[in-house]
Amino acid sequence: MSANAMPGGWSWWPAPAKLNLCLRIIGRREDGYHDLQSAFRLLDWGDRVGIRAREDGRITRVGASVPGVAEADDLLVRAAILLQKHAKCALGADICVEKEIPAGGGFGGGSSDAATVLRVLDRLWGLDLGEDTLATLGLALGADVPVFVRGRNAWAEGVGERLTPLDLAPAWYVLVDPGVHVATAKLFGAPDLTRNAPPVKIADFLSGSVPDNVFEPVLRRREPAIEAAFQALSSIGTPRLTGTGSGCFVEFASLQAAQAGLALLPANQQGWVVAGAARSPLLDALEGKVQDAD
Repeated sequence: MSANAMPGGWSWWPAPAKLNLCLRIIGRREDGYHDLQSAFRLLDWGDRVGIRAREDGRITRVGASVPGVAEADDLLVRAAILLQKHAKCALGADICVEKEIPAGGGFGGGSSDAATVLRVLDRLWGLDLGEDTLATLGLALGADVPVFVRGRNAWAEGVGERLTPLDLAPAWYVLVDPGVHVATAKLFGAPDLTRNAPPVKIADFLSGSVPDNVFEPVLRRREPAIEAAFQALSSIGTPRLTGTGSGCFVEFASLQAAQAGLALLPANQQGWVVAGAARSPLLDALEGKVQDAD
């Protein structure tokens, strides 16, 4: 995926999905938030965000990124307004999105869309604020936004803002979205959630000894559709949960193995195969390394 210039001043930009290869809570902060540890894996699959600069300063959403989400609440619009106010920029933008990432799945769709808006408008408006500033702005929109702004696989700590780049081996994933959407705040308030896991090091994760997601048992007990997805995926590998959503996945070392695994899933489990990315496709698009064929 890459930017694709279109008539009328529009350009299209990738907003890749992510997986949390592990997710732990190691404590609660004085501000009420939780201290986390997680490993983010970017994927070579996701949404496409269309952006067109405006001279009149207006920020306009064309279409709806998620049905039922008001324009003022849409992360796409909020990201653009936040950047505009921070930079005191007189320019505006029209923004739209072609959604592929299911809402509520834990694949990071809204956060990635917002990060793409920040990175691209920084370019189109001629701001050149830099990655660090954009990541800080992104954190105000959501804990996952900074990893998409920086565009690299990462080990995350704090509320997700302290990122250490990770070199991850090539991998392919069978994804399943049970279609369940549980509010993140509700999950963090679950009485059976483990909030005091012992901290681990990056080396522990890389050794394969930290494959857990603290929300997995909570969601499996509460949501039959997620439990059914786990049972189906267990026939082809070791299923895991991503983020605080309902999305489940199994990792494979080759495309062929992932496709073979997908073929074995029962008909009532709609899955698909995606590749892990060494870095965000958005970075390639911003650097002009890839051109769309269409």
